[in-house]
Amino acid sequence: METNFKMTAKTFFGFEPLLSDELKKLGAQEVVTGNRVVHFKGDKGFMYKANLSLRTALKILKPIHKCRLNNEQMLYQSVYDFPWEDYFDSSSTIAVDSVVFGDVFTHSLYVSQRVKDAIVDRFRARTGQRPSVDLNRPDVRINVHIDRNEGTFSLDSSGPSLHHRGYRTATNKAPLNEVLAAGLILLSGWDTRTDFLDPMCGSGTLLIEAAMLACKIPANINRKAFAFEKWKDWDEDLYLKIEEAQLNKIQGLAGSIQGYDKSPSAVQKALQNCENAHLEEFISIDKNNFFYTEKKSDTPLHLLTNPPYGERLTGDINGLYQQIGDTLKQRYLNTHAWLISSNFDALKHVGLRPTRKIKLFNGKLETRLSHYHIYPGTKKLHKKNNTAP
Repeated sequence: METNFKMTAKTFFGFEPLLSDELKKLGAQEVVTGNRVVHFKGDKGFMYKANLSLRTALKILKPIHKCRLNNEQMLYQSVYDFPWEDYFDSSSTIAVDSVVFGDVFTHSLYVSQRVKDAIVDRFRARTGQRPSVDLNRPDVRINVHIDRNEGTFSLDSSGPSLHHRGYRTATNKAPLNEVLAAGLILLSGWDTRTDFLDPMCGSGTLLIEAAMLACKIPANINRKAFAFEKWKDWDEDLYLKIEEAQLNKIQGLAGSIQGYDKSPSAVQKALQNCENAHLEEFISIDKNNFFYTEKKSDTPLHLLTNPPYGERLTGDINGLYQQIGDTLKQRYLNTHAWLISSNFDALKHVGLRPTRKIKLFNGKLETRLSHYHIYPGTKKLHKKNNTAP
């Protein structure tokens, strides 16, 4: 039986509770949330399953070495003394990524260089050969995290960030990160049965992530490879069993998922990405200007979109947000509308009072995910109906 070990899943600011909940539902043990990370325990099979299935994780790290580091010499010696040959060979290619906090170590690139030197020196002393460095596609990626005097060395089991789902080949400018998109959907509380609309869908990321969530499709099923496939203990049979078990959980779509965009090129890109994800039968995308549309039925609608923030938009950004609000008020009654934007001034021009605002980051941009409930009647009537005996 495989032995459980500690792992760390990295995520975005504000997504820690979402990732923690995902891990618990997936079967993780001893789940503990931190700052942009969630720690947990599981065996090798669970590591495979976490990489394949988690929607809000960016990386899954396997810590293999911890030590106290008071100076540069201790860093080099601690790395040199560790049996790296248990994990990879001198013929392997490696890359080292470092994150440092505190006063002892202040330059992450320098730390990465010293760690690489110590690893290479150890292999050369023992075998006469050394691993090569490949920053783009290494066989083994080593993650170094130094918090003041505490060093943690981990193997990166994911490789490229898990937001690289494998389905998005066509993008617009500044496309929405796939992990961010999945987290937005989960934060918005969509029940997966209510009709879903992204009226400014761009390359379709929110639509695809919504369909994968609703159908319980593993988030990274379209990904070509994970870093653990090049590890010494890679077990392909085990992985295929886990993949099959996750695929057996796929279900049909209860509601509808629809996207609009006024740009013909954006619509084509979104359609191509849906096809890449094998979801074209579940998602409807039309060339449409949101401001000329109206809600198609009286039933509830869940609307989530990522409108322009203004960085690349020429024209009246405040007017654009006012039009969003006017369209919602006039044509989209009985809708839970969610907007994510970093343009806080423009959000004020929506003309609706948000019932909730969630602080997030889109890259380095601080954003707000704002919720607007467009009642199916006047607010006064809505309150009266909800308080009636």
